[in-house]
Amino acid sequence: MEFVKCSKDTFLNPLQVVSGIVERRHTLPVLANVLIRKEGQQVTLTSTDIEIQIKTSLTVEGEAQSIQTTANAKKLLDILKSLPDGKDVSLKVVDAKIAISSGKSKFNLQTLPATDFPEMTLSGSFSKKLTLKQKAFKELLNKTNYAMAVQDIRYYLNGMLMILEGQNISVVATDGHRLAFASELLEEDLGEKTEVILPRKTVMELQRLLQDADEPITIEIGANQIRFSFSDIELTSKLVEGKFPDYKKVIPSDYTNQVSIDRVAYQQALQRVSILSNEKIRGVRCLIEADALKVSSANADQENAQEELDITYSGEPLDIGFNVLYLLDVLGNQKTENIILNFGVDASKSVLITVNEDPSFKYVVMPMRI
Repeated sequence: MEFVKCSKDTFLNPLQVVSGIVERRHTLPVLANVLIRKEGQQVTLTSTDIEIQIKTSLTVEGEAQSIQTTANAKKLLDILKSLPDGKDVSLKVVDAKIAISSGKSKFNLQTLPATDFPEMTLSGSFSKKLTLKQKAFKELLNKTNYAMAVQDIRYYLNGMLMILEGQNISVVATDGHRLAFASELLEEDLGEKTEVILPRKTVMELQRLLQDADEPITIEIGANQIRFSFSDIELTSKLVEGKFPDYKKVIPSDYTNQVSIDRVAYQQALQRVSILSNEKIRGVRCLIEADALKVSSANADQENAQEELDITYSGEPLDIGFNVLYLLDVLGNQKTENIILNFGVDASKSVLITVNEDPSFKYVVMPMRI
């Protein structure tokens, strides 16, 4: 029974959307599959890893019918990618297999019953709802995601805190060594404060799928779930349970000195110096003195590197060590011409990085001994 006939790209594009979260190795074989469901002339594709579910749809020509099945997402994706561009593709269900044909190319894939597919049960109600531009939300994620922890025993750090309050949406990420904060003003008033923790994988998928466009994204929050709807895509995710650290205590305000630095020049200097940094700790020294910032590194082989940048500074000299990757992360995810280093007289205290173009953005990085 033929249930899909369309151009290659018409089916391939939505399949790529849902395939990102599919796990190749899983205890449940059906989780390696994508659910394909046709109702009338609309075909819906769904994937899940139990924690996250992505759903999108396409409209096809032909007979209106109801049919559903599942097929291995990676194999189906690889087959479609390998077919010549501009060709039509046909999918039929034949004896518990999906027969895929395009021109003289023919493939047969095993299926698993659609009834075995563990679609996520949605929360009874989503209590809070907001809408903003996709590019605005994507920018929030881009400015902060790199500070999320990776496989930390403090599981709540392996994600991103999202705060909704009044007319503001804010996001915070930290791994215990650095913290990134960004905020966006909304047109609507969201009322009382709501805080949720998004899983790391959810954040990464949103970055992959969101467009740099003015089209809207709608966010709905339930008791233990969150749903994002945008560009014919519906992404539903479980929320991380736990108490996120009090980020306000981590962002100090008692800084006595500021230094404005050309972002690209500083980034390139750090990249060059990092070549000879210790491969384990990746440390660099930043010596700030009268109208100069000297960046240096050394390694166990007694090799070293130094760069010097012109700055405007008249305070006391300050010698601070950093993990160079923490600095490169923030510099690479900003688009401003300059960045501002805010610091006190004590080299053991954290340094705050800000930008004039976005007063809400804050990046706190702890120094290290070198």
